[in-house]
Amino acid sequence: ARTRQLDELMALLRIPSVSTTAAHKDDVAAAARWLGEHMQSIGLENVEIIATPGHPIVYADWLHAGDGQPTVLIYGHYDVQPVDPLELWLTPPFEPTVRAGGLYARGASDDKGQTFVHLKAVEALLAATGKLPVNVKFLLEGEEEVGSPALVDFVPNQQERLAADVGLISDSHILAPDQPSILYGLRGIWTGEVTVTGPATDLHSGTYGGVVHNPNQALAEMLAALHDGTGRVAVPDFYDDVRELDATERTALAQVPHGDEDVLRETGAPALWGAADYSVVERTGARPTLEINGMWGGFIDPGFKTVIPSQAHAKISCRLAPNQDPDRIGALVADYLHTLAPPTVEVTVKTGHVGHAFLTPLEVPALQAAAVAYERVFGSAPVYTLEGGSIPVVVIFQQALNIPVVLMGFGLPDDNLHAPNEKLDVESFYRGIATSIAFMQELAHQQ
Repeated sequence: ARTRQLDELMALLRIPSVSTTAAHKDDVAAAARWLGEHMQSIGLENVEIIATPGHPIVYADWLHAGDGQPTVLIYGHYDVQPVDPLELWLTPPFEPTVRAGGLYARGASDDKGQTFVHLKAVEALLAATGKLPVNVKFLLEGEEEVGSPALVDFVPNQQERLAADVGLISDSHILAPDQPSILYGLRGIWTGEVTVTGPATDLHSGTYGGVVHNPNQALAEMLAALHDGTGRVAVPDFYDDVRELDATERTALAQVPHGDEDVLRETGAPALWGAADYSVVERTGARPTLEINGMWGGFIDPGFKTVIPSQAHAKISCRLAPNQDPDRIGALVADYLHTLAPPTVEVTVKTGHVGHAFLTPLEVPALQAAAVAYERVFGSAPVYTLEGGSIPVVVIFQQALNIPVVLMGFGLPDDNLHAPNEKLDVESFYRGIATSIAFMQELAHQQ
């Protein structure tokens, strides 16, 4: 059975379902059809490939658990990132290869392999017992790597079809092969582009230097004022709605084996920076940030041009803690930048991407079921973690369906997501199947 399970995953991985380029549109559709046929073959019902303005959504369910058993909505995505730079791959990205215990292919970990774990768990249970301990619904999309535009509209309009007691997503990683972890929170996000305009056109710096305020200088001064000397964000009222960690959470997060030296080793930075009264795990998962992601203006090509630019630009982003509203934060940042702007320039702030933070309280029963399942299969209790990134679909599930979401990852930190030589640990794949089975069984026992 193991060989067959791996062979089937490899067949799915051979389909180059890159959602970000029009050239692969037919390949994304082919992956959707492959999944629909496979779901039908393993005993799932009501299989449907749903057309969208972009790439298809694939739905299937099995709803015969009875006796008031809970319903699990399992989400995954079958689209993948582009493979560039191709020359850095040791083996072709769409010719899955097993070496040194890893299955190498684009999408192996993000997210075809982790999604396939749950299909194989359902198949194994149906084959062994003819039934599942819980009701199951699958929602698989082909647009996660381009921001899930169709899903944003689909989920709120399909609340009855997607009604469930808990959402289950495997699109993350554990800490180590023998150290499972449960990701119970993700930060939200606000992004914006700042433009500072001075003179109507670029000017000769010899003629107008010292007379006209250089927009590059004005922007640099404004950006420098966004933080104080300790690294705290200086925007007024920025921290008003931040949810503080309670003692239980700080104790749980202290168990995560990741500290200052790990960050220094991973980043190559000469020293850490930021609020010293929070650990690095707390800072990167539970505390908000404001980052300058890019700056440009004037002449930046090789050579030299003595110019005062007409405009200067910066891209900034805020990672947000639970309870922070991204629209409010964007307004606060924009207002502060306008306050900081001298009368010698004009400022505009254009909002880009926004997303709310996600949090599943540690006491939620489904989270505890996941902990039991991990420990049963991996032989060690999971630690609870927070991450600084954002997964929009998690918030969509919480807001539109009003259900808790369990992030049950099976990847590893070195899986090279979005990079050459992406992999999924083969043993983690098999352990994932066993953990998914155990999760469904434990969830049923809670009733």
